[in-house]
Amino acid sequence: MLFHSARFVAVLIIGQTLYFKFSGSEESKFIFSVLGMEPWGRYGLAVLETLCVLFLLIPRFVWFGALMGFNLMLGAVLSHFVFLGIVVQGDGGLLFFLALVVFSLSTYLLYVERKKIPYLNKYID
Repeated sequence: MLFHSARFVAVLIIGQTLYFKFSGSEESKFIFSVLGMEPWGRYGLAVLETLCVLFLLIPRFVWFGALMGFNLMLGAVLSHFVFLGIVVQGDGGLLFFLALVVFSLSTYLLYVERKKIPYLNKYID
């Protein structure tokens, strides 16, 4: 139950941010301008996040979606720490918090799915 809930929440959080990235909301434009990645970085990350959501939805590839989510959210968290700050345009730290939630859920999913990761599974009990 917890496994499926973690997948669902991660998909929900990442999925709902895709609209803002693809549509070019002012907040997304601001974030990627600060990072020096507007507009191609915004579109590129939106495509990667779309793939992440799709992999999280396919039971056989949850491990890969979790790995993508882990890395994408690690980048988001580090971007907040180094360039953006915790609060972005008065959001009260919501984007940072959501990135931490998806990072945590991805870490959990990677742990649960660790035996399905090719080449790594032979080193795990």
